[in-house]
Amino acid sequence: MDHLENAKTIRLKTHNGKYLTASNDEKSIRQKRDGSSVNALWAVEFLDGQQYLRLKSCYGKYLTASNVPLLPKVTGSRKVMQTLPKKLCSATEWEAEQDGSLYQIRLKTRYGHFLRPYGGIPPWRNSVTHDVPHRKKATLWEIEIMETHKKALPAAVPAPVPNFAHITKAFSCNFTEPI
Repeated sequence: MDHLENAKTIRLKTHNGKYLTASNDEKSIRQKRDGSSVNALWAVEFLDGQQYLRLKSCYGKYLTASNVPLLPKVTGSRKVMQTLPKKLCSATEWEAEQDGSLYQIRLKTRYGHFLRPYGGIPPWRNSVTHDVPHRKKATLWEIEIMETHKKALPAAVPAPVPNFAHITKAFSCNFTEPI
């Protein structure tokens, strides 16, 4: 994901036009149509030497693939939450897979589950889950890069000194002679 390399802060938008947002309770993740709030911003942290990244909410907590089922006593979809574990683990790591456009990705856990918006019945309608979906489009997220890391400018290289030797030979002056 070359275009993400310099991303510092991003927003993620679903195929339905809703943004991935960190809820004010500092635990839940929701989808909202309004992406203008700071809750829709996610700081990008790349893991050294790996293809995985972590997304950090405005509350300083990580987007985490939990083992908690979205619906009690139902297998399948698991909740995605924001957590701050004592030790960072694979539950906070996501692999960005490009799909289609340069700015369309799927976020996959180390265990093969994809981040996806849940479109079920209320009160779970705007939840976010991770699982293996039946439709690929359901896991597609559009990236909006909001802030980038500033690249270090290369050190200034002094301009080459022009060589006027060929000119001075042609126009040599003898300054020892009186005028």
